[in-house]
Amino acid sequence: MTVEKNIILTHNQINNKIRRIAFQIYENNVNETEIILAGIDKNGYIFAKKLKTVLQKISDINPVLCKVSINKRNPLENIKTSIPANEYKNKSLILVDDVLNSGTTLIYGVKHFLNVPLKQFKTAVLVNRNHKKYPVKADFKGISLSTSLHEHVQIVLEGPVFEAYLD
Repeated sequence: MTVEKNIILTHNQINNKIRRIAFQIYENNVNETEIILAGIDKNGYIFAKKLKTVLQKISDINPVLCKVSINKRNPLENIKTSIPANEYKNKSLILVDDVLNSGTTLIYGVKHFLNVPLKQFKTAVLVNRNHKKYPVKADFKGISLSTSLHEHVQIVLEGPVFEAYLD
């Protein structure tokens, strides 16, 4: 017996969401020459790379990638970024992740960047679930999804076919 995936976003839909979010980021930063796309490692960073590619095609903004390493099992551990704080100081920064579930990862990511003065701080996610236990929101989101607590959203952004599905 084969188990079918409950697809919530197809390859084309994900590409369309990435493009729309990139346009929203551009509209929100139209007067900026450079913005920081801080992607939470692993899928958040891949998502940030895809946003960077689209932003470079549609605007003159220079999007700088920053990988944010957070231990999702213990977010109180030291958070690391691939670029030093002085490179994103007083700039517009977008914290990027694939799924906003409880908000734990995003809120600790936000907390880390609050130690540095920023010109503007926004968040972007591909899928926003409605199970937040922290007061964090996605400023840019691909889709909002009401699911049960027992369901898990899986996102595949590597390989020839992207997809998001419920597990």
